[in-house]
Formats: sequence, structure tokens, C-alpha cells
Amino acid sequence: MSSIAENVKRLLAELPPGVELVAAAKARAPEEVLEAVEAGVAAVGENYLQEAVAAKAVVGARARWHFIGHLQTNKARKAVELFDMIETVDSLKLAKEIDKRAAEADKVMPVLIEVNSGREPQKFGVFPEDVPGLVRALVGLKHLRVEGLMTMGPFSADPEEVRPAFRETRLLFEELRRQEIPGSAVARLSMGMSDSYRTAVEEGATIVRIGTKLFGPRLS
Repeated sequence: MSSIAENVKRLLAELPPGVELVAAAKARAPEEVLEAVEAGVAAVGENYLQEAVAAKAVVGARARWHFIGHLQTNKARKAVELFDMIETVDSLKLAKEIDKRAAEADKVMPVLIEVNSGREPQKFGVFPEDVPGLVRALVGLKHLRVEGLMTMGPFSADPEEVRPAFRETRLLFEELRRQEIPGSAVARLSMGMSDSYRTAVEEGATIVRIGTKLFGPRLS
């Protein structure tokens, strides 16, 4: 079985210029995260605040930290403290809380809008048709900066089944860029995981979030 370092080097060599690898570190030990960072990973994605605290205690500022899980409003203060980007903003209420906590911390928090590209009622995220309105509502928040979109896409073992969702999100991303909404800085498109990142890159992703392909299968 390949080591984490070997997997990192292979993935970094495969990804085209301009596509950022975020190591999706859910349920991984801090030492595994450190190995990935030492092998060249520049950004770590965490789903849970507690796991981020543990990993940051080991890795520190050697990587940028992305929050990629569902963020509850009452956890916004801690998320602003821990992370360099929040990829999963899906409501004006959450955005206002992030803005408030970022103001207290005297920082501007880069965020991505999470798009429910499959329009799945059981999933978090904003339906595609509602994204432009949310972006326009957020640009007045002085301590939050909208930098792009993120999507999970429908779960499928066949990455081709996810392609339409990725394509719709990319078209929405391109439309937002054309609109040049004052106060936004739409430049980043986070799509694709271990089973679907190649398809996501073909459809225009600038960030891929990879866990299993990098760290190997989870033991539990």
C-alpha cells in the first residue's frame, strides 16, 4: 500500500496548474495530516472543529485550514478562530454570524457558497437558482468575502453521474464572474472528492477535496 507521502506526490503531479489540493482530513490522526503537509499539501480541510483543534496543535501554520463540513451558527466564533476559509456558507443567517465573529477578531473571512447542485432535500447547501441572490446579500458584510462556490454533488459510485451537477455549478460560477457583483471576488470553485476529482477538474474545479485517495481507506 502506498504511503501518504507517495499519494500526495502522485496527486500533486497529476493535478493541472491552478488546481489546489485540499487534504480532506475527516477522522484522520493529526500525525497523518502532518505527513501529508510535510509531503507538500498546502491546505487541509476539516469537517469538525474538535478534529481541527487537534490537527492544528500538531501541524500549526504549515498549512492553510479550510472548513468543509456543515457549520452550525453557534460554532461560527470557533470556526473564525481556527480556519483560513469556510467553504460551506449556505444561509444569510450563518454569513451574518461569521461576519460578526470575524469583526470581533479583526479579520476578513474568505468564504465559498455551498451549492446543493443535486437539489437534494436531505443535503445542506443553496439551490443553484438561489445563489446569485445570496451572493448579493452577502457583499455588504464587511468582514466576509465571497470568493466562489463549493459543491458536493450527488453521491454516486460513477463519477459520470455527478458530471451534470459539477457542470451546472461551473456554469453558475462563470455567470457570477461575468456579473462582477461589487464586493465579491469570485475566483474559486471547490468540487470533487476521491472518486470524482478527475471529473471535477474536467468541469473546471480550482479546488479538489481528497481524503481516501490521499490517506488511504479509513479503518473505522
